[in-house]
Amino acid sequence: MGQVQSRLTISPTPTKLAWMMHLRMLTTMHGLCEVRQCSKRWKNLCPQTKNLQKCQMSSAGSSEMLQVTVDDKSGIATMTMCRPPVNSLNLEFLTQINIALEKLENSKDCSGLIITSKIPKIFCAGLDIMEMYQPNVDRLQEFWRTLQEMYIRLYGSQLITAAAINGASPAGGCLMAMSCDYRVMAPGYKIGLNETQLGIVAPFWFQDLIINTMGFRQSEMALQLGTLFTSEEALNLGMVDKIVPQEQVMETAIQEIHKWKKIPGFARQITKSALRKPSIDKLHSKREEDIANFRDFITKDSIQKTLGMYIESLKKKAK
Repeated sequence: MGQVQSRLTISPTPTKLAWMMHLRMLTTMHGLCEVRQCSKRWKNLCPQTKNLQKCQMSSAGSSEMLQVTVDDKSGIATMTMCRPPVNSLNLEFLTQINIALEKLENSKDCSGLIITSKIPKIFCAGLDIMEMYQPNVDRLQEFWRTLQEMYIRLYGSQLITAAAINGASPAGGCLMAMSCDYRVMAPGYKIGLNETQLGIVAPFWFQDLIINTMGFRQSEMALQLGTLFTSEEALNLGMVDKIVPQEQVMETAIQEIHKWKKIPGFARQITKSALRKPSIDKLHSKREEDIANFRDFITKDSIQKTLGMYIESLKKKAK
């Protein structure tokens, strides 16, 4: 049997300025967040590059942010991110991811999930900075709540989950990858929680996740310094589990899920829940407090000034 594909949503068309700003961010600042595409603040629309057109257009001629397929024979789903230029996580994109995760979790035909990217050299560049700059407070809170929900759903999923990291994966992209059971990465890219480089603090559940992944001392240094690790460094630290050539990333993730599927599902799921439930319960118990802390921190004049200066510097470099 073939694959069943579910079309989820339409992504906006990015401007040339947004693309250049994201490219500059990834190459000079290691890419924490992106400036949202097609924001009213960027008025100089222009034609897209060929790569973006290829990524945006489906066979039906419509554009998509997220593509989900389920292989009928293996029961392995693939969630492919495609929000040009760098798969940044805004409220709408996070909502689509959460909807997909819920549907797959409730599907009797799905036993495993691979998360990957269709955008060349990018897995996910993290949070959309324009969700945090001069925000509408209600939207800002909903944005953070939706990010919490993605973590809870993915980290606590009963599915066997694998991140096929085929590009750069800073900040929120790293969170997404670390929330999976297994991580395979192509060489030549970087991954890590680099929030402090932009004057932003990783919340306690980001911190708990990286500590659970690679230990306290390494996490303590990485979080304070905002370190982005090469693929090889991430492998040595346990942040990723295997490095393979770019063209082998997806196949390796599929093979790994097949290996995990040989373990009785109920035993694996109970074990996973026992290991991860304390971290998830901690966020549940402090969820509203965490949202309030994020809101109060991001809306501080000093933080808004820092974000504004950063965005202006990117705009100047993009000219």
